Amino acid sequence: MPARASTAPGSDAPFAAASPAPAYAFYPTPQAMGDGIGAEDYRRALEHSNAAARPLSLYVHLPFCQQACFHCTRRPVTTSDTRLTEAYLTRLDREMVLTSRHLDARREVRSLQWGGGTPTFLTLNQMGDLIDRLDARFRLAGDRDREYLIEIDPREADVFTLRHLEALGFNRLSLEVLDLDSEVQRAINREQGRGLTEQLLDEADRLGFTSVNLNLILGLPRQTRDSVAATLEQVIAMAPSRLSLFHYQHHPERFPRQRQIRTEDLPAPQEVQEMLQAAIAMLAAAGYMHIGHDRFVRGDDRLAKALEAGRERHDLVGLGVMAVSRLEDLHVRNPLRLEEYEASLDRGELPTAVGHRLSLDDRLRSAAIERLMCDLPLDLAALGEAFGLDAEAHLAAPLARLARAETQDLIVRQGRQWRVTPSGRPLIRQLAAAFDAYPAAP
Repeated sequence: MPARASTAPGSDAPFAAASPAPAYAFYPTPQAMGDGIGAEDYRRALEHSNAAARPLSLYVHLPFCQQACFHCTRRPVTTSDTRLTEAYLTRLDREMVLTSRHLDARREVRSLQWGGGTPTFLTLNQMGDLIDRLDARFRLAGDRDREYLIEIDPREADVFTLRHLEALGFNRLSLEVLDLDSEVQRAINREQGRGLTEQLLDEADRLGFTSVNLNLILGLPRQTRDSVAATLEQVIAMAPSRLSLFHYQHHPERFPRQRQIRTEDLPAPQEVQEMLQAAIAMLAAAGYMHIGHDRFVRGDDRLAKALEAGRERHDLVGLGVMAVSRLEDLHVRNPLRLEEYEASLDRGELPTAVGHRLSLDDRLRSAAIERLMCDLPLDLAALGEAFGLDAEAHLAAPLARLARAETQDLIVRQGRQWRVTPSGRPLIRQLAAAFDAYPAAP
């Protein structure tokens, strides 16, 4: 397991656009996981989670893509042969069986997500078969308040795909748009016209999908402030209910496909922050609310209301190669390599590769990061009351790091509350990294 860091990444330097930081979709991030956690630990954690009877979330990882996009960090299996997925779906069903036998059958799946890769790489029949298998192994909710999401590449879906997905029970879509500038698209080997996205948005609205999220990426090769503004103007005109603005992470030493991207084509870190600041202003003027974690919603979106009302806690069960599971005190990940994932299941074992057991300190820091990244006041008094300790004293070191951002007008302190300023929102990841107790990955 990685050694504990005494200071957060970049703790001796002022907060700056050039300082990299994880997205903190959850904490600790996967870099904290080590090989001291295995399948038996995961099995016990699954069984222990039944006592709390929390709702379940399922994440299903489908790693296949038709073609390689140069920016990608997801390690997809690139192929045009949909028959290759049959063996994977068989292994996936085996993992479902091994996992579900340790869960109380009365626990309902309130949230389902298919990610990848490209989930719509599957044929319509394969999609239907996968839903049937999931329903047979787990208790899938069928009411309108469920959250069933699928990620879609607009190049590999049409109106018939959406009609089939709606019939299968999906009510949320996430479209991987990334950028609408043709020069940027060519630089990442992902050319797609605006019309493909508009067609899917129109059909999703007609079919009554609860929400459609468009994913954009800042920092891609050949992007400029003007090109990003032009993309946003087109996206705002499409009026999606949700938007995500992710940051491109260039690590060609880890992801060989990124070696196709020329470093000189990448915008400078300061330019990327300027793009984000301009994007936040444009989206705010168009009626979108920034809710942290790179996400924006229209004011009438159900997600905004849910965040205002508070979050319901779920246990997340990840299925498939690379999938992460998050239970109350244990995070685990399946193998990154498909052959290792398949070999574990062929031996009749849960395919747990690495994991991390959360300490009280981990859970306290996680709560602090979540409050900060959702642009809500980080109330140390309330945080301490929730954990039964003096949060200000326990988090003295990260709070001292965070205090340096106050001099840069990125955050303001009012008594025992800390609030991110509008100037600090583009650097929210760097602010959250003050609470990260683990060293950055090499």
